[in-house]
Amino acid sequence: MNSEKIGTRVRKYREQKSLTVSELASRTGLDEAFLEAVEEHNVYPSLGPLLKIARALGLRLGTFLDDQEVGDPLIVRVGERKEELSMLKGKDKPVTLRFHSLGRGKGDRHMEPFYIEILPESARDKKLSAHEGEEFIVVLSGEVEVIYGQETHVLKAGDSIYYNSVVPHYVSSIGSRKAEIYAVLYFPE
Repeated sequence: MNSEKIGTRVRKYREQKSLTVSELASRTGLDEAFLEAVEEHNVYPSLGPLLKIARALGLRLGTFLDDQEVGDPLIVRVGERKEELSMLKGKDKPVTLRFHSLGRGKGDRHMEPFYIEILPESARDKKLSAHEGEEFIVVLSGEVEVIYGQETHVLKAGDSIYYNSVVPHYVSSIGSRKAEIYAVLYFPE
C-alpha cells in the first residue's frame, strides 16, 4: 500500500462528497468520535465499520486498500505478501488482526480475499459486528473461535466456516499463540 493511510483516504473521499463527519456518522450509524479517530489518528476500524464507511461514500471496500490496478490473472506470491492494515480496538490499544490483501490491485473484484494473522489480543474484547455479505474462512494454524449469533465454534487447522455476515459475529484466536487464516469476504453491490 502506498504511504496514504486509510484514515487519510476516508477523509479525502468524505471531503470530495462534501460531507461533514457528522453527516458521515449519520449515514453509517457510527459514532462521530470513532470516525474522527479513524481520520485523525489512523485508528483502523474492523471490516464491518470500514464497509459501512465505504458504502456511505459510494465506494467499494477495496478503494481503501488499493494503490494501483493490475491485470488478470492476479498472482500474489507468498514472499511478496505485504501487511495492508492492522486492526486496532481504538487509539492506544493493541493490534488484534493483521490483514494481507490477496486481491489488492484487481479493480473489478467482487470478493475481498485476505491472509489474516489473528493475534492473542483479539480474544480480550469480543465485540460482535454485522454487515451485508458473506464470509468464508479456512484456518491455517492455531485455534480460532468464531462467535456467530448465539453460537460459538472452535476451529483448528484445516477447518473452515462459511456464513452470512449479516448475523453478528466475531473471530478471535484461542490461547497465547497467533492463529492464521485465509478469509474471503463477499459484499453485494
